[in-house]
Amino acid sequence: MIKTYLYTLLFLLLNTTLLCAQDKDKSDYLKIGGALRFNTAIENYENSNKDLDTYIKMDTWFLSVDARKMGFDVSFQYRFYPESKTHFLHHGYIGYEVDESLYLKLGVFQKPFGIADFASHSWWFQLPYYLGFEDTYNTGINANYKYDKFTFDLAYFRQAAPRGSVSSNSEDNSVGNGRYSYAVVPTYGFSNGKQLDANIRELDQVNGRIRYQLTNEVEFGFSGQLGSIYNRELDQRSWGFSWALHTLINYDRWNFKGEVINYDYNAKANDGQKLDILQMAAYGSPYGVATQGTIYVAGLSYEIPVNRKFIKSIQPYIDYSYLHKKENSFADTQFLIPGVLITSGPIYTYVDYAWGKNHPWLTSSFGEGFDEGSKNARWNSRLNINIGYYF
Repeated sequence: MIKTYLYTLLFLLLNTTLLCAQDKDKSDYLKIGGALRFNTAIENYENSNKDLDTYIKMDTWFLSVDARKMGFDVSFQYRFYPESKTHFLHHGYIGYEVDESLYLKLGVFQKPFGIADFASHSWWFQLPYYLGFEDTYNTGINANYKYDKFTFDLAYFRQAAPRGSVSSNSEDNSVGNGRYSYAVVPTYGFSNGKQLDANIRELDQVNGRIRYQLTNEVEFGFSGQLGSIYNRELDQRSWGFSWALHTLINYDRWNFKGEVINYDYNAKANDGQKLDILQMAAYGSPYGVATQGTIYVAGLSYEIPVNRKFIKSIQPYIDYSYLHKKENSFADTQFLIPGVLITSGPIYTYVDYAWGKNHPWLTSSFGEGFDEGSKNARWNSRLNINIGYYF
């Protein structure tokens, strides 16, 4: 029954787009852009090598196209990550402005959940990104409606973003580990400490978000996500509901972002047992994630205008997020990123000193931390400088 309702919603939104289509007064345009980014880092992990823990690598390069013709918009971006040996679609959608209050999208676009665009200030993002709840892109259709001080988003996603391409020596599967956004992938999971095969994937998801602009400086929002994880071997799906409360506050040059997310990746192994840990993947590599938990997010920044020849502005910030896993025997995750963003015309430089405890990207054993974690995990750190030229 739920599946029938989802397909009906998709049908109605698609037909609304076609019926309302008409020429717009806004001018047609074509814009081609992209970026080239380099990364330098000094790592301090459990098994760091004094000679090799400092390095400079190419982070990514990507190309993007944005255009409008006869009132229809298109936005497309494709990214290449040499170090991860993977490349993939970041986003690609067709949009149409029915009127000043209603805008429709169809394709691969950012999921309306939590703080719009980014819940972070740093290059690293916050913990929600690594669990599929920040800057996450899925495949579906979205309606954005504005009324007075309210902004409503309603989206239906059939599946995660399309799989990318990974090198032959990388772990991959039928759903694909190579993508920008983290998504559930079919490999294995854990139930009560026992590893079990789990041929699972995300399938059919409805997202709703309400944002209220209390003043020009203060926004409050609530998000809900109802989605299923489908097990191919069982030919069954398990439904889970996740929600988020957020606030955005701008005061003078200050910016504060706060958010609480409660998530439930309800999934079963091939033998029908409920999973405590499943696998999520992006950039070609999977890692374990606790299926239920609560994420707390806070970030503060201050912008300093400089307006000199080589520096336009400097923005110091501090981001912090905490993952509390529902399973009492699991160890929680913490992530702290003090840093500064330096803007120099088309060049954006992030200088971050990231600290992580039970964070899979800040450990000598990549992939450990979001699963059961370790009660004795140390605080690992990484000084990271990312320099990007955007055009």
